[in-house]
Amino acid sequence: MLDLNEVAMFVQVARLGSFAEAARQLRMPSATVSRRIQQLEARLGTRLMQRSTRKLTLTSAGQTFHERCGPAVEELIEAGQSHVADSQEPSGVIRVAASASFFEYFEMEWVSAFLAAHPLVQIDFVLSDITADLIADRIDVAFRIGSLPDSSYVARRIFASYGGLLASPAYLAAHGAPADLEELSRHACVTQPPETGNLAIWRLQGPDDVEEEVRVRGAFTSNMQVALREAACAGLGIVALPSILTAAEVAAGRLVPVLPQYMRAGRGLSVVYPSRQQRPLAVSAFVDMAVEKLSLQEWTPSSPALIDIS
Repeated sequence: MLDLNEVAMFVQVARLGSFAEAARQLRMPSATVSRRIQQLEARLGTRLMQRSTRKLTLTSAGQTFHERCGPAVEELIEAGQSHVADSQEPSGVIRVAASASFFEYFEMEWVSAFLAAHPLVQIDFVLSDITADLIADRIDVAFRIGSLPDSSYVARRIFASYGGLLASPAYLAAHGAPADLEELSRHACVTQPPETGNLAIWRLQGPDDVEEEVRVRGAFTSNMQVALREAACAGLGIVALPSILTAAEVAAGRLVPVLPQYMRAGRGLSVVYPSRQQRPLAVSAFVDMAVEKLSLQEWTPSSPALIDIS
């Protein structure tokens, strides 16, 4: 007969992709979880997982077993959490992944007020312009700028970006402003490194919501959006960035719009979770705060509505 505790541990490990993370959430030693999974495999007479020092994957039998028992186990866990949620205080560590420029637009005062309101919560910010793997990096919630690839993650759109093309007054005084996209392709542009070749591709949404592509090049590239912004302010070329990263520079006159009838396509800001189930109360409270604060900011003349894309 199967041990339901062992099945529940298996589902938790499979969902999180890590014995250590499952053990942390279950509040027991990792060795205990590993031993109980081995006992479950012995009861079933088949190997459910392939383990290595850096990666854990389900075998074919493990995948089939998880598909059959996973939803039922997660529903039971979620029901139990819902039963006690009203009496719980948000607690624990929240790992938040975001771009390196996150605190350019997310105010530290919001974090301070949140932690003061929830003294049992700690927040670990993982900031990088390299997209985090939510499961492998043990991320509870991630903020993503741009279009989202299809995945098993749950995503919620905070707002659609109104980022456009910008340049410094000095650059425009020296080189003039492009009159159309054809001229734009002949200007110096500061971009992220091209995926292939020497030209970067910008997808721009023009009049009548028609999306167009333009190939651009320049002497300065970087994978860091803050570096691109500062390069544009220094007069190195035209940049295309989300308005949440350039609002202050535009207000100060360090950057001015170029071809204002065009916007960067698909540059919204979204919050992403590994799973809809078993979301800790602290994570839900933090996300609710972040969505409320960010959706109220006036990044553009007309603030976009909050859109749920989950």
